[in-house]
Amino acid sequence: MISMVQDLAAEALFASHVQPSEHPSPHTLEEAVSAMIVRHGSDGCAAVVAAEFGDHPDEAVRRMCWARSALLAMTGTRAPHLVS
Repeated sequence: MISMVQDLAAEALFASHVQPSEHPSPHTLEEAVSAMIVRHGSDGCAAVVAAEFGDHPDEAVRRMCWARSALLAMTGTRAPHLVS
């Protein structure tokens, strides 16, 4: 369940106007996530993400990585280490 909430938050932040170069505060991140969920709903946020991955895959990967990292930093959680 927590993973689904984290995924939705990342999709909502991805869909927002907030840019990494702004170095947004946790409050700004929370407001952006909430606004996008209210505006688009969970399915709409996912649709925005899917469209961007289809149209601009390289940029979309970087933005999603930033969105996930920003949210993890906001909550004080560390990203999982991948073992190859």
